Amino acid sequence: MNNYSPAFHRHKSLKQEKNIMLPFSCYSPKLSLYILATCVILLMLLQIRSLHTVLPTSSSPLPSLSPSASWSLFQQWQNLVLNRTLAAVSPVNCTQNPDSMNQKLRDSITFLPLKDLRFSNQPLDGHTWFMSSMYDTREEGEVQYQQFPSEPSKGRFLCLKGRDTHDGSWNYYALAWPEALLTNATLMKGLTFVSYNHYNYDNIWHGLSAVMPFVAWHRKNSCEKPTRWVLYHWGELRFKMGTWLNLLMEATFGQAPYIEEFNDVDDDQPVCFEKAVVMRHNEGGMSRERRMEVYDLMRCKARVYCNVSLDRRDSDERPDIGMTLLMRSGARSFRNETAVIGVFEKECKKVKGCRLMVAYSNNLTFCQQVKQMSLTDILISPHGAQLTNMFLMDRNSSVMEFYPKGWLKLAGVGQYVYHWIASWSGMRHRGEWRDPNGESCPYSDEDHRCMSFYKNGLIGYNETHFAEWARNVLNDVQTKRFEEEGTKNGTASMKTCDCN
Repeated sequence: MNNYSPAFHRHKSLKQEKNIMLPFSCYSPKLSLYILATCVILLMLLQIRSLHTVLPTSSSPLPSLSPSASWSLFQQWQNLVLNRTLAAVSPVNCTQNPDSMNQKLRDSITFLPLKDLRFSNQPLDGHTWFMSSMYDTREEGEVQYQQFPSEPSKGRFLCLKGRDTHDGSWNYYALAWPEALLTNATLMKGLTFVSYNHYNYDNIWHGLSAVMPFVAWHRKNSCEKPTRWVLYHWGELRFKMGTWLNLLMEATFGQAPYIEEFNDVDDDQPVCFEKAVVMRHNEGGMSRERRMEVYDLMRCKARVYCNVSLDRRDSDERPDIGMTLLMRSGARSFRNETAVIGVFEKECKKVKGCRLMVAYSNNLTFCQQVKQMSLTDILISPHGAQLTNMFLMDRNSSVMEFYPKGWLKLAGVGQYVYHWIASWSGMRHRGEWRDPNGESCPYSDEDHRCMSFYKNGLIGYNETHFAEWARNVLNDVQTKRFEEEGTKNGTASMKTCDCN
């Protein structure tokens, strides 16, 4: 465990440098050209007049000047005009006192609500309602992010103000020049990860979706590690991650995540960050290849952290084919667990080297889950957050998913999240079974109020369907295993992790 604390990297008082280069002056190239052109014309006119005055005329009542006197007068006038011209366009004369200019820069800092209520009906569209005035950096196939300071931010720091945990519109953000931070601001040194999560950090699926982009940024940027995390949910501050997510981040970054609580900062006191990375679109914009690389990194780091073999061939416990029934208790659990276990156990016994393992996600520690998934080739589980563990299996492992009644029509696109993570992490989603039976809804089948009846329903079983489904998947896995052994071209074994 790393005892490193970001508190040692905090500077509570900020003295602004007095002798800095100002980003602008009143110098205008166009104005200079106008003045110089005027001077040239005046000089030409004066020179012409001087030539006329050199030669005396009979009609002139005034005494004529000698050529030397006329030329001397011309030079004096020319020097006077040039000196005043240079003085007029010189930046020195129009440059204000640095302290005064810095104060104007400080006064120009504008704090905006983190949660923009104008987009309350479309919180995830476009820029999102979180820091809605800012644009993300987009690179082909890479995660979308914001970084401060950077070229898009014109070298400015990200500053935050407010500690509200119930209404994100009472928390604020602004950008400030490093040399012109607010006098009462606290500057936090090191790298800060600022996370926006539309859901929460306790559910392992929603939490992983929020932090996974930071792992992608970390991997792409020389494995730079964060000093602290700042967590937001709808712009509201959060001060902890779920245990599973916290340990996964500790394993990935090699240090426990420090969640900033701003305990030493007054509610109305701004906090600015020496370097900050902001994520608000989860994995949005990432290519499938890049996602798989990031999941590979987290899988590898988790196994190292839990002292689990990186290569299946190095594990004496690993069966030829590991089949795991990952059970739930309560909502979306099987109505008759014994019957379901019996069906898959019977089919597993028919295949040489197959071993059925039954586990309950709520009874396993983080490292026990990592180890269980390392032994699993076929994961069988009801729809639920515990399926997030699938990325901890070897690539090309298989997943079988179960739903209670009513989900297909009413649950929306979110019911397919484990299809997505299977694809993103290199797994094979082998389909789902949807229970046609269950509690009846007092409304019509199309009424969305019925989802409250179906959401956490129990799941029945169909022995014939389950048996045939299991046989097909087992046969595929067995065939693939024989091919790997025959060609010695199986999944590349991991010996070390990225970012070591």
